[in-house]
Amino acid sequence: MSIAIALDGPAGAGKSSIAKRVAKALDYIYVDTGALYRAIGLAASRRGVEPAPSPEVDALLGSITVDLAFNESGEQVVLLDGEDVSGEIRTPEASMTASKISAVPAVRAYLLDLQRSMAKTHNVIMDGRDIGTVVLPDAQVKIFLTASPEARAERRCKELLEKGMDVNYEDVLRDVITRDYNDSHREIAPLKPAEDSVTVDTTELDFEQSVEAIISVIKEHL
Repeated sequence: MSIAIALDGPAGAGKSSIAKRVAKALDYIYVDTGALYRAIGLAASRRGVEPAPSPEVDALLGSITVDLAFNESGEQVVLLDGEDVSGEIRTPEASMTASKISAVPAVRAYLLDLQRSMAKTHNVIMDGRDIGTVVLPDAQVKIFLTASPEARAERRCKELLEKGMDVNYEDVLRDVITRDYNDSHREIAPLKPAEDSVTVDTTELDFEQSVEAIISVIKEHL
């Protein structure tokens, strides 16, 4: 029987980077669900489709393919119609579009089967906004990873600056707060901790400490 670890939390909490490290340590498959939504958001932006419920979004979903794969270095990459868009989907603009597109019921239904099929066939750690509440409600371990908006904005700003992007802390903080509101107030699968989840706050933790905290919770509950 496969084991599923659900890792939910707000934007910028470090879910992706922490989940990758934890998955490697436990020899699990890491599934970046946020990247899947970002890829669909990118497809919508490229085609001028508004990220809201509409026949245009339905048509878009019927004309694209989104998948996760591994490159020659063993790193997970996001494919949109076979194109590696892993870098292009990590901009602040892509984050906001992903937040909007993820509230569209048709988009969530489109990705639900893909996410669940991965968990049925592999030991996975899957991160997102509603993994423990909607996607994998029977996951053996559910964790809600969070940090203060200020800490998350500072980390995201540093990450983007290291990538050579011109960003401003106040703008990033504003985006984080807006994303939090959008994600927690959407009608479909709003961001919230699962009732049986363990909350881990990393505001005062560095990356390595955060990884150890997550691994500790997982080992304690398996």
